[in-house]
Amino acid sequence: MTHTGANWTRLSIAAALAFRWDGRRQRCYFQTRPGSYNDLALIAFLRALKRHFPGRHIILVWDGLGGHTSRVMRRYLGRARTWLTVERLPGYAPELNPVEQIWGNIKGRELANLCPADILALRGPLRAGFARVRRRSTLACSFLRHAGLSF
Repeated sequence: MTHTGANWTRLSIAAALAFRWDGRRQRCYFQTRPGSYNDLALIAFLRALKRHFPGRHIILVWDGLGGHTSRVMRRYLGRARTWLTVERLPGYAPELNPVEQIWGNIKGRELANLCPADILALRGPLRAGFARVRRRSTLACSFLRHAGLSF
């Protein structure tokens, strides 16, 4: 099989691991989009996340991605304080981010040795990987523990 890579652009993924305060329930959310995430796309992701938790307060643990710290994002987060608290990770600390463990896990299973014809062909395997993570609640908890976090 020959792969030229001529059709590749970028497929970006936003993901969130959500845990109930007592650890009895966990969920994994993700969204894909062609191109890159910017602050406006991330705000749309946060709004979608909020719809999954109506009336609940969310504590968001976030890394130092540029879109997380832009002026537009800071203004949005200031208005969202009634339902959202942000705790920031150090600038570059993937080992402290449980979501990074999702990427490694899916890359090692569903995306391993995959050579799709174009970038959009990744969506199916990505969905399958996230579905597997969702089904195995112990997996999400192990990602949290690996990052040194607990309930």
